[in-house]
Parts: sequence; C-alpha cells; structure tokens
Amino acid sequence: MNFNHNSPLDIFLTELFDRYREAVPEVNQITAALLKNGVVSSQDEIVNDHIAFRTLGVPNLGIKSFEKIFLYHGYQKRDHYYFEEKKLDAYWYSPPSAAYPRIFLSELKVDQLSSKAQDIIKKYTAAIQLDPVDAINLNDGEAIAAFLHHPLWSLPDLHDYNTLLKESEYAAWVIYNRYYLNHYTISVHALSKGYQSLPDFNRFVEGLGIKLNDAGGKIKISADGLLSQSSTVAGVHEVEFADGSKAQIAGSYVEFAERSVLPAYSHLKPEEILSVHRREGFETSNADKIFESTYTGQIKS
Repeated sequence: MNFNHNSPLDIFLTELFDRYREAVPEVNQITAALLKNGVVSSQDEIVNDHIAFRTLGVPNLGIKSFEKIFLYHGYQKRDHYYFEEKKLDAYWYSPPSAAYPRIFLSELKVDQLSSKAQDIIKKYTAAIQLDPVDAINLNDGEAIAAFLHHPLWSLPDLHDYNTLLKESEYAAWVIYNRYYLNHYTISVHALSKGYQSLPDFNRFVEGLGIKLNDAGGKIKISADGLLSQSSTVAGVHEVEFADGSKAQIAGSYVEFAERSVLPAYSHLKPEEILSVHRREGFETSNADKIFESTYTGQIKS
C-alpha cells in the first residue's frame, strides 16, 4: 500500500498496514513468493481490494463513531449488510479514488447478546463517555494511526474473554484486539496469468503451506457468481490477559478476492478493463463465512 504522496489518509493507511504486516506473517510470505515467481516486483504492485475493521455496538463506539474517520477523508457509505446468526451489522465504503482500498466496517449488536455478555462488554467500555473520534485531529494522519493502535479500554481478564468466546467469537476477538486491522485483501484478478483466478491463487497459497478458511467451502461465491472470496485462517498468538493468565488466541488474516467483469462489459479487451467494469460491493453469504477466519472451529481444525 504505497500511495506516493503524504496526505493524512495515506499516512495512517500506510502505518496501519505496516503494523498489520508485522503481526501477520502470511502477508510477507505470500508477497515474497509472488516476488520470487516474478508475479509482482514489490508489495506496492499488489492491489488491495479492501480492509476490514470490527467494532462494538455500544454508546460512543461502533460504526457511527468509526466511520467518521473515513467519511472525513472522502469515502462514501454504501450498502448495509445484516448477519442475523452472528448478530452483526456492516457497511462498506467506496474510496475517494481507485488508488485506495474499499473499507468494510462491521459492528456487533451488543444489545442482542445475553445479559451476562452485555455486562462483560459494558464493564470494559462504560467508561467511554464521549465519542473518542471527536477528539482526533482528522487532518493529522499520525494522530489517526496512533488512535487505531491505542487501547480504548483495558485488557480483559481470561475468564471474561472465555465467557464471551462461548457466546460470540466476534465479541471475544474485539474485546482483546480492539480496533486492530482485521484483514487486508489481495485483488487476484489484478495479478498476472496463472494467479488471477481464485482457484489458481488458492493452490498457490496452499502450496506455501498456508491454511485456508474452509467454512462454506474454501471459495465463497456470490449469488450472481461475480464475486469470489477466500481467506487464510487467522494466526494464533500467545497473549497475556489482565489477570496475568496467558492463552492462545486468534489474530488477523489475509483475504483474496476475485471480482469478475460485469456482463455489460464482457466485450471489452483485457487491457481495456478498469475497476468500474467489475462487480462492486460485497455479499452477505460470502462475508458471513469470511468472518469465521478467526473462529475456533477454523484455527483448531
């Protein structure tokens, strides 16, 4: 992710990605293999389809707060998605130009959880009495980057984490990881022949010894057949909790997306195809299974 100029948006997206890449070794592993095979000459040539964040639907937090950062920098709010079983709302945001990734923001509907789970979440977030984004200078990219890596609430203890994990793995992930970047997404259709279809790319990734999320199948395909998505299984890290306990928990992961050319533009030559000619947006059924890249059933299977 290199935007070649120093706007606040460029600054915080670049720092966000750099920290994410340090914590998710699969990013560099995949990039190194693409470099070795001559598919790209640098990380900057890999097109980032979208990045995703998870939030909690409590006062002063959630999508209503988080989206202010991206709306301020020219992103436009688009479609709404609802995940009934997982108790999630989500929106995607289109970028100010094709140089930037789409944004996918999701939010846990905390008021739909059990009273026990709600009490645990409120225990950590109730002290946040004002929207923290309102206190950021949104013209300062470094300040935004610092905010995204600054803990807004204290670390949970292991008992609280495990209690949430049993009811909502999403809740447990956010209560520990907070606003950490959940994943970035390689646009496989923008790669060279042999790598630009998702089946081919998945074989390449699995050939590196990287495990793929197989919830709903390794390739999740939209109803119209024009959006295909896959992802790695989140890496597991040993972390320390507030009570000094240590445990292995899920971190972040890498996604891969193939956006097919819309039927109306099927007559175009490959060199004429732009991003606007491809399938846009997201698909609830696809995203529902991608969420499970951090779930126990995937990381321990």
